Amino acid sequence: MNFDFTYDLNYDRGEHRAKIFRVILKILLWLIVLAGAVFAGWAVTRFCVEKTNMVGKSMEGTLSDGDKILINLLSYKSDNPERFDVIVFEKNGKEHSYYGIRRVIGLPGETVQIKDGFVYINGEKLEEPINVEPMIVSGLAEEELVLDDDEFFVLGDNRNGSEDSRYTSFGNVLKSEIIGRAWLRTNKFGIIDRMNKKTKE
Repeated sequence: MNFDFTYDLNYDRGEHRAKIFRVILKILLWLIVLAGAVFAGWAVTRFCVEKTNMVGKSMEGTLSDGDKILINLLSYKSDNPERFDVIVFEKNGKEHSYYGIRRVIGLPGETVQIKDGFVYINGEKLEEPINVEPMIVSGLAEEELVLDDDEFFVLGDNRNGSEDSRYTSFGNVLKSEIIGRAWLRTNKFGIIDRMNKKTKE
């Protein structure tokens, strides 16, 4: 009696090849997912966020010297900063190895003045949502200061210990100098916009 095993052998061989194909396919899919994750991480760090440190005491009350900050690089790609945003910028022509971090107070086209320690925008006293001291030094804003279409008047939250737009050595911040919005403090985790808010009495 003769037995023909050809069909069974071919079937086993085909099943074996199918298993190998499935394993190879899983490995390829895993490699694609891994490559995608690596690319996404690179893209986020390259185009969406950047790390920096707070240098100095200009933002005390909100940020401290040495705080680690994540910058949202996409914030102002299509929009301008709004009043009270905490922005990160690099002053053109300044020999600093670090970014500046200050709060936006005056917007392009507005008139800014500091009288009796308080900010006035277009002649109206500014009601600020953060806890700040009255300013001792008015500096350039002692007289009405009209901002150009691409200028922002910025102040540090530590109003009496900050170099900011009140001083000729610092000046107004240009739109082209703005890197992005200070978003997160990572060494003491917190969203920066939610810090140093006034509490309602």
